[in-house]
Amino acid sequence: MPESFDRGALTEAVYYVLLSLFEPNHGYGIMQKIEEMSGGRVKLGAGTLYGALNTLCSKKWIKPLNEFSGGRKKEYVITEFGKQAVYDEIKRLKELAENGDKIVGGMDHE
Repeated sequence: MPESFDRGALTEAVYYVLLSLFEPNHGYGIMQKIEEMSGGRVKLGAGTLYGALNTLCSKKWIKPLNEFSGGRKKEYVITEFGKQAVYDEIKRLKELAENGDKIVGGMDHE
């Protein structure tokens, strides 16, 4: 059974890994996609990435598509459980931003 979705916030690394797998991708491609999505702000090392991939596979939030065969790299894709975790996180982040805006008065205070 996958981990409960009401267990709290996703780490930024996990969030970006999940987002990067809405289309099948391999490890190096995931690292590139995350760096691109974050404007270069988030750069995952191989150890961090592969640890996250193993954890997400065990939670059934992502799944491998193929094994190393014929020179192809192992690709992963997000599952429905992983998509639900992303949707829940987006909802949580929107709530955080909305509550911050109510207190601070918008984004004019940079």
